[in-house]
Amino acid sequence: MKRTLMTRREKILYAVGLIFAAFLINIIPSKIVLACHVPVFFDCLGTILAAMLGGTFPAVIAGFCSNAFNGISDLTTLYYGIISILIGVTATLFQQKGFFRTIPKIAITILVFALLGGVLGSVLTYFLYGYDFGEGISAPFSIAIYETFGFSKFLSQLSADFVIDIIDKTLVVIIAVLAYRKIPIRLKHHINFVFLYDPNQSETLKHHGRKLVKLSLLRKVVIMVVIAEILLGALASVTGFLLYRQVSIGKFMDIANGVTKAGSVVIDGNRIDEYIAEGKSSRDYLEVEHKLRSIKESFPQTTYLYVYKILDDGCHVVFDLESEEGEAPSQPGEIIPFDPSFMPVLPTLKAGGEIDPIISDDQYGWLLTVYKPLKNTSGKTVAYIAADISMGEIVYDQAKFFIKLLSMFFGLSIIIMSIVLELVNRNIVHPVNNMAAATIHFAYSLEQGRVDCLHELWGLDVKTMDEIEYLYKALTKTCEDSVDFIIKLEQAVKRIGNLQDEIIVNFAEMVEARDISTGDHIKKTAFYVEAIAKELQREGKFKEILTDAYIEKLKRSAPLHDIGKVAVSDLILNKPGKLTNEEFDVMKSHTTEGMKILTKIETNASEHGTMDDNYLKESIEMAHFHHEKWNGTGYPTGIRGEAIPLSARIMAVADVFDALVAERVYKKPFSYEKAMAIITEGAGQHFDPTIVEAFCHISEELYKHRTVLNHPEGEHPRDAQPASEAPKA
Repeated sequence: MKRTLMTRREKILYAVGLIFAAFLINIIPSKIVLACHVPVFFDCLGTILAAMLGGTFPAVIAGFCSNAFNGISDLTTLYYGIISILIGVTATLFQQKGFFRTIPKIAITILVFALLGGVLGSVLTYFLYGYDFGEGISAPFSIAIYETFGFSKFLSQLSADFVIDIIDKTLVVIIAVLAYRKIPIRLKHHINFVFLYDPNQSETLKHHGRKLVKLSLLRKVVIMVVIAEILLGALASVTGFLLYRQVSIGKFMDIANGVTKAGSVVIDGNRIDEYIAEGKSSRDYLEVEHKLRSIKESFPQTTYLYVYKILDDGCHVVFDLESEEGEAPSQPGEIIPFDPSFMPVLPTLKAGGEIDPIISDDQYGWLLTVYKPLKNTSGKTVAYIAADISMGEIVYDQAKFFIKLLSMFFGLSIIIMSIVLELVNRNIVHPVNNMAAATIHFAYSLEQGRVDCLHELWGLDVKTMDEIEYLYKALTKTCEDSVDFIIKLEQAVKRIGNLQDEIIVNFAEMVEARDISTGDHIKKTAFYVEAIAKELQREGKFKEILTDAYIEKLKRSAPLHDIGKVAVSDLILNKPGKLTNEEFDVMKSHTTEGMKILTKIETNASEHGTMDDNYLKESIEMAHFHHEKWNGTGYPTGIRGEAIPLSARIMAVADVFDALVAERVYKKPFSYEKAMAIITEGAGQHFDPTIVEAFCHISEELYKHRTVLNHPEGEHPRDAQPASEAPKA
């Protein structure tokens, strides 16, 4: 992303402005459609737009704040904040993956949003409203489905919420996509920069398309934070659930103790045997029963309230009130068998002692039972008043509490996680990534590129006031020193290279100077070789070989093509007349001698690790094979065609052309026309025809650049004469 210069105040204004605008876009349309009784929500449009523009952070803040605002008038709305937050996170992911650009992917986006809002929202609604239909937009539709199709309440609620959410999210996503496309690119760019958000971000650093890291630093941080949040959430949820369960059970125990305590006040312990024997005909029995019923009705959680006398043969009924389910109560004096769950405490009950509350789950359901001894005036336990509290309500309360706990905890956790990740990204990940990218560019760039990358590194201006800032300063200083060192090193290498080339050329000229007929032959042939190679390259010939680097090697190798003449006697080299066959054989040996000299140099250089990218290979080829002919009649090996190295085939044309148009001790210079006639006649015989064709395109221009101007037409050069005339090499 291109860097944007913005003040701190401007960044804050952009950030607050986007979040506030998204908040208003969430609130205002939703209030309008609610007032108009339109069966849609429109409560996440701003969240999706914020995600598309600025990423996760502004989206989750705007989404949660919207639910918190609506929660002022309806607290249950606050629990739906987790849905808005998840939609914001999902919208950010979809924006980065390009899901808002094509119709098929937009359809997938709508479906996912509907699943989040409809399915998850339906689960929340079902639990928040007591396993019943809610009171929102979808309630009438849910009831209609329930009555028409006979679905369960949960399935009816789920179907209604999902259908309405499909419609709602279709409208919301279409509006969000259209609005995003209308927002000016400059404004998008500023918002992206403020939130360090790249909607087209690459997750890993790359160089020439190759990934340099398998797992980005930001992703590692996200994974660690998410794992920590999940573990913390699981621990907090389990702890909260257990504490809530314990408190709920404690509350039910208090109710049961209150019921039994109140019941013990209205029962006369001295008349227990009378009540068992006479039953309802006993004086004031019905009055006591009425009082017990009033006590039971005062505590709706009480399922059973009864008074038993515990004897060896079973539980003798004193009072037994009917349950809410309409079960017929036991009659006074009736003997009830001992419940198996009470066997462990039966000895204590028979002895008239007190027992702890008992939780049982049997044919009567999941019950909490409290037994309170009834004593007569002498302090002896004559019976027990017992209250059974149904624990089924705890299940519902626990489920409702757990759903609320999860929605609130993970909603707040995602907000906290977004804030933490924003701070980590801004103060750690973003600076480190920028430094890494700039350093990679620096490491893989050429001289000018390194200078540009150094300026890029300076432009980061990392100010985190911690170890990262000191790392940035140290890295910048190291890169500055590296640039200075590399510049000095390259200058030294260039000087050494120039000195090396100068020594080689001077050495070649010293050898060439022994032949008084050749003049500045080595410089001209080097010039011709470079020109011919570039023309071949321009015409697309020998593309696999003729690279710029290879042409540079040819240019530097050319002066060494006649280095083997150092082994030829001056008498033969400068003989003004014809050479004998024996002398010509000696002259021809300069090709093999040149090859031997240069091969030895290359071997020594390789052994000492110098001249890794040298041009001696091409020099050896030119020296050894520049007198070979295309038809195989040349020397020293007689190879033919493309078996002759390309460097030597190019040199053959350049060498003969210069010999033809130059003045020698044994001949006058040939005219340009005659020289070209000889060259073209030799195509396919002496020379590679492809090279001759390219040479013909530039030969006239090359001839004009010669330092030796046109001379009268002279004799044919010796190396072009018949062998019987013993030409020079």
